[in-house]
Amino acid sequence: MTAGIAANGATEAQRASILGDLESGRVRAAEPDATTSSGWRVVPEVKAAILDLFADRTSREWSVGPFWFRDRAALPPREMSGEGWRVVPGGTSIRAGAFLGDGVVVMPPSYVNIGAWIGPGTMVDSHVLVGSCAQIGARVHLSAGVLIGGVLEPSTARPVIVEDDAFVGAGSVLLDGVLVSSAAVIGAGVTLTGTSVLFDLTTDTVLRGTPEAPLVVPPASVVVPAARQLEGPFAERHRLSISAAVIVKTRDRATDARVALEAALR
Repeated sequence: MTAGIAANGATEAQRASILGDLESGRVRAAEPDATTSSGWRVVPEVKAAILDLFADRTSREWSVGPFWFRDRAALPPREMSGEGWRVVPGGTSIRAGAFLGDGVVVMPPSYVNIGAWIGPGTMVDSHVLVGSCAQIGARVHLSAGVLIGGVLEPSTARPVIVEDDAFVGAGSVLLDGVLVSSAAVIGAGVTLTGTSVLFDLTTDTVLRGTPEAPLVVPPASVVVPAARQLEGPFAERHRLSISAAVIVKTRDRATDARVALEAALR
């Protein structure tokens, strides 16, 4: 069992320790591991400890500044004391047990759930949800309206992961353990799940995810929304198509210029 993580039936002191370990980054729901095919290793003990917190059905009230909350007693809002990161006023809520690295900026309104890990220098823009146990790397930009789904159960399931230097465009949705590799660019409005099909025009290949091995977006890929025609007489007669995601190129200097974030905003 990972150090500092208690099993089911944890005492109040152990629960406080779990939250503190998560907030400090001493433990994570998933960790980089070069020995695995995806480069990541899920830590089931951490996810099990978080699920144990949800099992406590008692509730309590909190006041944080002008805002009022009522939630489960074991899942309080995160203490906002800390140096090196900014949470801009305007309705953002961050649950205890979320890690924020140095230089992280969270624009309002946004929500960061328990177990999330957000690396140094990352920008979380307005109306962004970072779900439970999501792992967001360093220098990532989550644009306005991005939804990063939470993955708690089963405890062995990989959370959504966005690696270092990736860019996720406005209104994009990442769910069910999909992994966006380093420096990849997800265009505005792209939806990817762990079982999505991703068409790679740069290699003429089709990438598929499964529940056991969720989709991995290759490093430095530029992914945009597309549509593909549905087969069959009925679909053809009504000209029906379904949304798709396509890798159109590898990230280059022109892409870097388009996704660059003004240093002043950080």
